[in-house]
Amino acid sequence: MADRVLVAMSGGVDSSATAIILKRAGYDVIGVTMKLWQGENIDSELEVKTCCGTDSARDAKYVCQKFNVPHYTINYADAFRKDVVDNLIYEYFAGRTPNPCIRCNTYMKWGELVKLADKLQAEYIATGHYARIREAGDGEFRLLKGVDGHKDQSYALWGISRGLLSRTLLPIGERQKSGIRQLLQDEGINFFEKPESQEICFIPDDDLPGFLKESAEKLGLEITEGDIVDDSGEVIGKHKGLPYYTIGQRKGLGISNPVPLYVKDIDTEHNRLVVSENDDLRSSNCTVTNLNWLISPPKPDSEVEFEVKIRYRHQAARALCSVNNDGSVRVEFKQPQRAITPGQSAVFYDRERVMGGGVIDNVD
Repeated sequence: MADRVLVAMSGGVDSSATAIILKRAGYDVIGVTMKLWQGENIDSELEVKTCCGTDSARDAKYVCQKFNVPHYTINYADAFRKDVVDNLIYEYFAGRTPNPCIRCNTYMKWGELVKLADKLQAEYIATGHYARIREAGDGEFRLLKGVDGHKDQSYALWGISRGLLSRTLLPIGERQKSGIRQLLQDEGINFFEKPESQEICFIPDDDLPGFLKESAEKLGLEITEGDIVDDSGEVIGKHKGLPYYTIGQRKGLGISNPVPLYVKDIDTEHNRLVVSENDDLRSSNCTVTNLNWLISPPKPDSEVEFEVKIRYRHQAARALCSVNNDGSVRVEFKQPQRAITPGQSAVFYDRERVMGGGVIDNVD
């Protein structure tokens, strides 16, 4: 009897190719579209176009019907709001910059979808991420970067429970993106040229300030204007509300200066935005919390060198990582890094292998 696998199908190119590849390989494939957002903050036309919308579910069902694969659309909106959307809102109001895609992977795909797999007696789940999982000689499973370096998404998968690696299939991680589109074209899939989604899926118009403003009104949170100050504390302008800004931001500050200025710090205690020139944004140290290890966790008071990536597009940099007694990790980069941002993820690599990751808590 063929092994059963639940494929998370967003209706996009990558997840559709994942289902096709696994079906060809002889798996008993079930397609699942996770309905994550009800569109309460966006109009109906935009809701249709988002990866959480009706167009996406329709495209996923089309692929499944073409390959004689069962397909289900299941509403996970309540869990998504609790674990992803609310977290994003409160993190921005705390002066941090969250990564909702990472939380979605951790809590929805490797959380809720795994629960569904258990109910349906499926041994595996699969997604369309550009990353790889390999079994080592000792029976341990390792998360690796995708073959296509321009598309590698291993950074977004650090939150997977170590025990779930053996139940995860990532077939397109072994391929180039161009080959994935060609695969769909060869199979006669009519949306093989569908563009990739770049925005946050529940903010398809990419209007994050508008979303935060509307959310604040609903939740009774207050967004107040305040001072923009330079490194010396001199007031040089006014900000529109701290949740609208992120570390390293240059545009939208509303101040003029002979040299471009960037957000250096979001001071929620004093409702101030601290700005500085680009060279002043570099830091060597940060503390990482909420750790998830994909290896045997390093012991407290131990030190180990990793390559550490602090943003999706960041080039991983060498750092000495010291494990504290409370489980947090002190990261000391060999060379200062630009705009280390609280709320973003720090992911530890040993060459192409993901060793673990966590959330940047503070920078000094």
